[in-house]
Amino acid sequence: MDSPPRLLVDADASIRVAARLGLGLVLVTNGARPVRPPGLPGMRLVVVAEGADKADDWIVDEARPVDICLTADIPLAARCIAKGAFALSFKGRPWTTDNIGSALAGREVARHLREIGAGGGGPAAMDGADKSRFLNALDTMCQAALRRARGAG
Repeated sequence: MDSPPRLLVDADASIRVAARLGLGLVLVTNGARPVRPPGLPGMRLVVVAEGADKADDWIVDEARPVDICLTADIPLAARCIAKGAFALSFKGRPWTTDNIGSALAGREVARHLREIGAGGGGPAAMDGADKSRFLNALDTMCQAALRRARGAG
């Protein structure tokens, strides 16, 4: 294995799984909101230029098949999947080639409904079940990334 899988983070996420499994953790921000990551081994903060999709573009450019992109941004997840990387929502939904197309389509329908004034609010706030589902899915995905990195999966 050249280097261990990394979590490419597009927002605040749990770092316990990364620390426990010895994975790298890359927090990417455009500097608009200050981020102060805990000082853990293997953690890196990347500050990109401010602007639309600058952080997303950096993540996609860096994404490798053993990396996991943690994001609520469905188009970013789709771009990472296209590069062969893993992608996971913060509510614990693994994005895959099988479900990302319908998620993108649903996003467009919701956007259109908002434009014509028929759309509702955003997604519901995370609750305890969401956090638990996220941590379980992240652990499962990290194990798959480690297997992939070792050439076994």
